[in-house]
Amino acid sequence: MAFPPADTPLYNHPLPDIEDWLLLKGCQKDDQDPHCWHIKQPHWQAEITLDIDSIQVRYLGASDDGSDVQRIFKYSLSRQDLDEVIFAGQ
Repeated sequence: MAFPPADTPLYNHPLPDIEDWLLLKGCQKDDQDPHCWHIKQPHWQAEITLDIDSIQVRYLGASDDGSDVQRIFKYSLSRQDLDEVIFAGQ
């Protein structure tokens, strides 16, 4: 599978490429909500939502008090930048 270069903004990636990227990163597509993805890592877990103009990431139980931490990233960021911020965990 050939993705656009990693420094390409995500808005220049076709949706199937974005979905393949998420699969390669270990995410699983939600069966009931197709724009929602889940990832579980040894030290963190998150729900990733592909919205109209951004990717919303909710790190489950990630704050000091155990509540969720939500981050929103615009599609204008490159796949490389998103890779670094999303998959580093909270």
